[in-house]
Amino acid sequence: MLVLLDHADSGALRPSALELITLARSLGDAEGVWVGSAPVPLEALAGLTRVHRVAVPYDEHLASAIDEALSAAIDATGASVVLLASTFDNKDVAARLGVGRGAGVVTDADAVALEGGRVVAAKTVLAGTWTTRVEVVAPLAVVLVKTGSVPADEPTGGTPEVVEHTAGATHATGLVEVVERTERAGTGRPDLASAQVVIVGGRGTEGDFGPVEELADVLGAAIGATRVATDEGWIGRDAQVGQTGVTVSPRLYVGAGVSGAVHHRGGMQSAGTIVAVDIDPDAPIFEIADFGVVGDLFTVLPQAAAELRRLRG
Repeated sequence: MLVLLDHADSGALRPSALELITLARSLGDAEGVWVGSAPVPLEALAGLTRVHRVAVPYDEHLASAIDEALSAAIDATGASVVLLASTFDNKDVAARLGVGRGAGVVTDADAVALEGGRVVAAKTVLAGTWTTRVEVVAPLAVVLVKTGSVPADEPTGGTPEVVEHTAGATHATGLVEVVERTERAGTGRPDLASAQVVIVGGRGTEGDFGPVEELADVLGAAIGATRVATDEGWIGRDAQVGQTGVTVSPRLYVGAGVSGAVHHRGGMQSAGTIVAVDIDPDAPIFEIADFGVVGDLFTVLPQAAAELRRLRG
């Protein structure tokens, strides 16, 4: 079983990688795939039997390059299962594996098991209204797991062996050339997909995310948004939570001015605790909220932030 070890350019592991390692170890022997030349943090990968570090001939951020790296590791190990974090980029990679290697691909899984020698993944569909079980019958199963679905265990065991590979160039990879990359300035907030606390602003913010940002800073939370907010240009597309955006599974979700449309609920309703703040008492989000406040977010959120600061002294 192979796990794609998503990491930053510095070599820092994404939190989702640790979750996937925990999941893979619960299913059997697990090996990791590390794409690129960044240093491998072996201590953080304790418990994996091997790490396959794959050098790629093109920019390692390209989906086609990661596809080639995974293919090289599959050929070297004969693996029949590949686990990836369910992100936009990785869905592109998985699609390539599905077409190129005839793999069975499951996206947005929240649980994975082996039953009778086959991979069975659980996932919600139709905006979270149905829970399904998907059995992969193809020789190769590629499963993308939602971030936050599996609590990450502390790394235990010996450090893994590192095996070096080189992926071969293909025509598909050579079609794209990255000529420049500019890193976005960091906000100091956690990554939206892996954050344990998420504050989401919707139409009710009317473009003013100030109260959302204030509460997020107090709670150390990530900031998300509904499709309306991103369509209006109030916040970037990468903040959109929902069926056509990022799927989040935090311990705490706070929706501020969020009506709870079905396409948004499909991307957040697996949160541990859902808090809703909206002026409309009939907003659909109150149907799934664990705690609801009917009120103006511009009053409620600053009050909540102030009280949290007071309690923390």
